Amino acid sequence: MQAVLVDRARHGDREAFNVLAGSAVDRLYGIARLILRDTELAEDATQDALVRAWRDLSTLRDVERFDAWMYRLLVRSCAEVGRRQRRWRAEMRVLPIEPSEPDGASDVADRDQLERGLRRLNDAQRTILVLHFYVGLSPGDAAEALSIPVGTAKSRLHYAIDALRAALEAEERTSVSMREGRTA
Repeated sequence: MQAVLVDRARHGDREAFNVLAGSAVDRLYGIARLILRDTELAEDATQDALVRAWRDLSTLRDVERFDAWMYRLLVRSCAEVGRRQRRWRAEMRVLPIEPSEPDGASDVADRDQLERGLRRLNDAQRTILVLHFYVGLSPGDAAEALSIPVGTAKSRLHYAIDALRAALEAEERTSVSMREGRTA
């Protein structure tokens, strides 16, 4: 069904594109929000990616690769919006991820710790982690979305996981030190 809509949209059918955009906008916004760590910037990047998709849809060669192509447009838009605002790294803030069920106290603490760990990563590391673990892309599909070789995507993923692990361990050490300092 998606391939039919993509093909129709490639030939100028606005209604088909509206259906495609409507089904993808929440997913794209969620990805942009995780990458940019800012709701307004994520909205801008999502809108920019959708405008580019409409404008450049005729260049898409394989209608079956529409999702990967959209991810690539979104990642590029995130980078450009971040550069344009000069806030790519400087003003990140933690955004809560709304759970589908109420969290327990330990779940909230774990999520907060993970958010702080993600803030310590660079843009490339955070992006590959979001595409792999949040979106569920394989390293090959993430490589396609980022326009990089598969080996580079695997390497970035490996180093991003290591960096996140180190950031979480550092966060834990800091937390333990603070608790011990308060009790002494």
